[in-house]
Amino acid sequence: MSNYAARLGQPASGKRRIKDLLKQPDNRVCADCSAPDPKWASANIGVFICLKCCGVHRSLGTHISKVLSVTLDEWSDEEVDSMIEIGGNASANSIYEAFVPEGSSKPGPDVSHDQRMRFIRSKYELQEFLKPSLRITSGKCSSTKKPSFLKSTLSTKFMDSFRANSSSKKIFEEGMVEFIGLLKVTVKKGTNLAIRDMMSSDPYVVLNLGKQKLQTTVVNSNLNPIWNQELMLSVPESYGPVKLQVYDYDTFSADDIMGEAELDIQPLITSAMAFGDPEMFGDMQIGKWLKSHDNPLIDDSIINIVDGKVKQEVQIKLQNVECGELELEMEWLPLEQ
Repeated sequence: MSNYAARLGQPASGKRRIKDLLKQPDNRVCADCSAPDPKWASANIGVFICLKCCGVHRSLGTHISKVLSVTLDEWSDEEVDSMIEIGGNASANSIYEAFVPEGSSKPGPDVSHDQRMRFIRSKYELQEFLKPSLRITSGKCSSTKKPSFLKSTLSTKFMDSFRANSSSKKIFEEGMVEFIGLLKVTVKKGTNLAIRDMMSSDPYVVLNLGKQKLQTTVVNSNLNPIWNQELMLSVPESYGPVKLQVYDYDTFSADDIMGEAELDIQPLITSAMAFGDPEMFGDMQIGKWLKSHDNPLIDDSIINIVDGKVKQEVQIKLQNVECGELELEMEWLPLEQ
């Protein structure tokens, strides 16, 4: 235990767990305004936030949001466990921002205090963007005077929903690896891919998740290939991003890289688990993966229930390459299916 941790009366492992969670790409920006390098957190909501949003959260009261410093405050084991279980900003936002209405935009880092206040109150206190079944309303309470048990009750409903789907999932084993479901990735098309031969390229796409590696067919001499090819990945209980690479096929030498990207599948899986059986719902938006400077998204990626299936359209700009974009569709398949 470090001297600093001992001085706070907190095991070093708890501090390390919070700091490790903060290193996730989605947690490197504020959950509410996308300002970089947040150093504060709402322990009961499960999000990392910037200093400006921290001030608004404090004004809501601890029954709505209990704000702690990542580096300075003492964290209880329960608070650390809650943050870890929720999973961070992307996981929480897939629930708390599931139904942001058309015409209502998320504030940026430099918005006015009034704009920031309106959005954060709507998101957490008034619950305007939540899945309807998670909302808590009281006909006897005005929107400005919510009862003190409101936030704790909301957090309980959110966590009960998350845990119920997690604990009831079926798990199958392959060797020592446990899987929680299947991810169907449809590689649709590429646009303006990089030239790696004389005038063109022979592209194909490779997906990696854990030890699994799948690839599409090769499209000869085409910088705007159309694949429309489905690839199926088994998702382990401890999963990371899907790593995507595009290569140019060469007959007599090593294939040339044409760009890469990482696909964060946590928002899709979290949203799907929170809603349970998608066949019980009509077509609707249930979450989103937000565009940021830390990911390859061209636009926010919306998660929808479509015809009883949980799907996500993804458009990405390939990284570490001079040009190239890909269009994909991801679908979550619980093991029951």
